[in-house]
Amino acid sequence: MNRNKVAVSDARNISATALNINFKLLQAFVLVAEYNSFRMAAEVSHRSQSATSMQIRQLEKQLGVSLFHRTTRHIQLTNEGERLLQATRQALAALDAGLRDIRDTGDMQKGSVLIGCVPSIASTRLPHALALYEKLYPAVTVHVREMLSIPLFECVRRQEVDFGIGPQSNDSKSLCFQPIYSDEMCALVPRAYKLTRKTSITLREISQFPFLAWGKQTTVDAVLTPILEREGISFGRKYEVSEPHTLLAMSAAGLGIAILPRIMLPAQGHPSLRILPLADVSLSRQISIITLRGNAFSPAAAHLAQILERLIDPEKAKQYAARS
Repeated sequence: MNRNKVAVSDARNISATALNINFKLLQAFVLVAEYNSFRMAAEVSHRSQSATSMQIRQLEKQLGVSLFHRTTRHIQLTNEGERLLQATRQALAALDAGLRDIRDTGDMQKGSVLIGCVPSIASTRLPHALALYEKLYPAVTVHVREMLSIPLFECVRRQEVDFGIGPQSNDSKSLCFQPIYSDEMCALVPRAYKLTRKTSITLREISQFPFLAWGKQTTVDAVLTPILEREGISFGRKYEVSEPHTLLAMSAAGLGIAILPRIMLPAQGHPSLRILPLADVSLSRQISIITLRGNAFSPAAAHLAQILERLIDPEKAKQYAARS
């Protein structure tokens, strides 16, 4: 017979034996071995001596070996019994350590969370949420991967992060989106363009000026491109960058008009820029907690998601701060 087949067969038999052995039988065995007495083991486990003896005989029958040398006066472990005692102690120690680790994770005494986040949120609202989370759960480590929306969706699908923070997509089959904030998009207009009297601006008016584009893998581009194609409007893309803060700085330097989510814009305004809503179209993105459909949060991830839900939206954050 092929030796590999024999090895596989033996492994299956061993696995089946291990799975069929009752945990209580091993507990009874350890007690008898440690107290070197059926009577003491029975007293400690609050069972009769005959019931304890029956458990050991059952275990020996399942294993096919004798575990104790028995005389009328005392008992002693056989070689097989010694090996089983060592293996059982190691297994129980590993089980105890695992259970304590799980309990500590549930009690937030340890653990880690890995999240993905789009840059516009990571550089604005995320730090406030992480500061509160660290204050509440100092023993938990948080790892943040900053990426654009399309790579973020793929990262969540591949389960490389516990969850993502970013805009919604059309993929509702594999991903689950929990909305936490509706973010309006606005135009950043350099004051040098002499549009000071305007309180809003149309897409066609923007097309008359140099346009500063935010990367191809962003929600702004995904939402804006089909609208421009439908309206027959062409933007003169003079620069294209991947970071929103770079767009803001370029627009402030008078290089062109940019369209950015409001959450990215200075709350107190900017001396070199005017922030104007779009007059002819309502552009916004729904910021969400993004998870793989059907996946459950770990305790640490669940608590972080709850804090993000309260603090990403500036209005909710104000209300939370007022109650705290």
